[in-house]
Amino acid sequence: MSRIKIAAVSRAGEFSPNHIGNDAAILHAVVEQLRRRGCEVNMYNEEQFLLSDVEEEVILNMCREQESLAKLKELEDQGRLVINSGYAIDNCTRERMTRLLLSNQIPYPDSLMVDTNSDARAELERGGYDRCWVKRGEFHAKHKEDVTYCRHREEVQDVLHEFFYRGIKRAVINRHLDGDLVKFYGLRDGSFFYWFYPLEGHHSKYGDELINGMPKHLKIDEDYFHEICRRAAEVTGVDIYGGDVIVGEDGSISIIDFNDWPSFAPCRQEAAPVIARYVLNAIRARQKKDNDRTAPRQRRSAKSAGKGGEE
Repeated sequence: MSRIKIAAVSRAGEFSPNHIGNDAAILHAVVEQLRRRGCEVNMYNEEQFLLSDVEEEVILNMCREQESLAKLKELEDQGRLVINSGYAIDNCTRERMTRLLLSNQIPYPDSLMVDTNSDARAELERGGYDRCWVKRGEFHAKHKEDVTYCRHREEVQDVLHEFFYRGIKRAVINRHLDGDLVKFYGLRDGSFFYWFYPLEGHHSKYGDELINGMPKHLKIDEDYFHEICRRAAEVTGVDIYGGDVIVGEDGSISIIDFNDWPSFAPCRQEAAPVIARYVLNAIRARQKKDNDRTAPRQRRSAKSAGKGGEE
């Protein structure tokens, strides 16, 4: 394989609340692994990425800025290999993710998607909603208040009003699920999957994990767990993913969050070389596809040249 040139774009700090160091660390670890394998990797932050004429054919990124995603999509449409895809990252915004998971029968809490200037109380009552999570709908979470636990319907309405006054137009309301909160990380091809109880590892952004309390270590069907996460990766198009599930007393497993390229903090050393291999495999697959596409044209050209020589 000829020397591969890769652009690696880090995540803007405002999209790594309480995890700036961890998000940066996993990208740097993967970049080091790729360099060890002979790749030339140039590092950019999101601002540099937006201001640069990026020439690399492969773009490995943790972007979240809307302008960055627009540029990623444009480069992908031009034929660049982008991991994660800008389209996939957009699919992890809360409302899009909710619609994709529910429409594909992937276990997920009952949910309402509403305008923040609406009165949702009647619909909440009809649906039997009580304890809920109100989440920013149109964008990735940037602040603790973008994901808020509510104990009753009136509190939900108060949070919607707060969202509206903050300029947030859409919200997703998830029914609260009781059970063990479990965090996971994985790759779309199934080559890496890791899960753990965040409260036991003191792994938290905002402390919301305390709502469900310390885990009871309810029985988990690990094959099923991995399968629903793999399906979520497929329907969103996310290559490098993570998120959270709730494991119920009845053995049910429901995804409550699904993210593009999280920190992999508790398993960084194990994950970095596997992510690097995943990227290299994606590059090889792209090169093979390109070669297969050009081969028929080359054969036709050679055949035409041969005929011309005979004449």
